Amino acid sequence: MEKFQPRYFTPREVSAHARPGDLWVSYLGRVYDLSPLVRQHKGDVLLRPILEAAGKDISHWFNPKTRDIQTHVDPLTGCVKYYTPQGRFIHIPPQLPCSDWANDFGLPWWKDSKYEVGILASKTRRVRIVNTLTSQEHVLEVCAEESMWEILRRYLPHNAHAASYTWKYEGVNLDMDKTLEQNKIPDEDAEFYRLNLDTDLYTPGILLYFNDDLTEF
Repeated sequence: MEKFQPRYFTPREVSAHARPGDLWVSYLGRVYDLSPLVRQHKGDVLLRPILEAAGKDISHWFNPKTRDIQTHVDPLTGCVKYYTPQGRFIHIPPQLPCSDWANDFGLPWWKDSKYEVGILASKTRRVRIVNTLTSQEHVLEVCAEESMWEILRRYLPHNAHAASYTWKYEGVNLDMDKTLEQNKIPDEDAEFYRLNLDTDLYTPGILLYFNDDLTEF
């Protein structure tokens, strides 16, 4: 069976990939797996800033309008150069012309779509899923943009037959092709912040009712 590839990732999921052999970062709303880049340049001192950024969002490295690395005017040369206060890294040219720098790598890694694995959630939400057959409850952190089918797939480790259930909120069957918001499951975070209340005090509950078949992903 073909493995399901999520479209969206939470910052927490990105942060779990923080080792040299399994290194993800996010920037400008996208998630990237830089593990192949790290393997290709193993031992290169220019990997240091990337290794230090493992599992983090590095959008501040970029100009959001150009989607390229931030630039500044070099005080030594008066030329516009990449601005890398975190240290020069792979595919950034040296400050001064250098004969031993190979510039035949093609696209710099931050412009190469082959490293992209998905979209960073613009917001995450917590939902409480209650199996009415077993009375088991699980709280999931999900991406606000995800459809209910995608949320169902997040829940599969807790219940391999999750698709054999009817999913309901406040007695209404959920449209599995729509998001939580589109299913009228409101996001109360803004109101809780306004009232200076802990957002974890209330987590919307979705009830699962067994359909008496054994659909399995």
